[in-house]
Amino acid sequence: MSEFTVHPLLKTPTVGVMDVCCRGECRHKSAEECASSTYLVFPYRGVYVRHVGSAEVVAEASQVLFFNGGEGYQVSHPVQGGDACLSVSIDEGLLRELAPKELLHGGEDLAFRHQRLRIDPRAQALVAMLRHSLRQNVAERLEAESLALTLVQRSLGPRTTHAAGASVGRQRLVDRAKLVLASDLSRRWTLADIATEVGVSPVYLTQVFQQVEGLPLYRYQLRLRLARSLDLLGQYDDLSALSHELGFSSHSHFSAAFQQTYGRSPSEFRQSALHR
Repeated sequence: MSEFTVHPLLKTPTVGVMDVCCRGECRHKSAEECASSTYLVFPYRGVYVRHVGSAEVVAEASQVLFFNGGEGYQVSHPVQGGDACLSVSIDEGLLRELAPKELLHGGEDLAFRHQRLRIDPRAQALVAMLRHSLRQNVAERLEAESLALTLVQRSLGPRTTHAAGASVGRQRLVDRAKLVLASDLSRRWTLADIATEVGVSPVYLTQVFQQVEGLPLYRYQLRLRLARSLDLLGQYDDLSALSHELGFSSHSHFSAAFQQTYGRSPSEFRQSALHR
């Protein structure tokens, strides 16, 4: 059985969108792979680590990853469960128009300087809207192209993204904390639990996480849970059961957090993305 399942969702002269699922059986570094062209990859389920040379990043639902054409990389899955990503390609001329120059290497070949950027909740919601509406065949091609371009524009915008800036040691500490949280998304972790797992004090962990990621640890965990709910909304008629699976204290807590984060209730989002 193949490690990957790829579902092409959209292909036009402007935009390509694929839903890529990985079983995640490769616990250690995979053989080196190479993208044929530049892709923006939006993880929406699970977690993996991407290695480019000696650099590595944790790929999870609050990130967009840049797979530069011709650049070798490896992948590992330190947490069980595999992963799923929405992979978006944009016509090179349009992508150059959308991408701020400071994000790109100079030269003729289009390539991003960073491996990843953190995206905001609205971009997460656009990922889910684009994927669900294409898989359910409720989005017209023109609408889907517009959604994809809006997603890319928002994911690259200076007001809605965050590039981590930290020493290698601090970044790796934050990445270990991310993997701990991803190992059991529904668990009601305490700060002491996470700090013990990564081997530092709770105070140091909270300070470093805020500095590196630009948001508090508790809010990061909340956004991970809510991003997972965007993926699962179509599978649950009973939203109380969904909120329980994701570790929320109650359905009302889940609904309020969803509304505050995405600007609409879970039911409203499900209606717009899946049914119309």
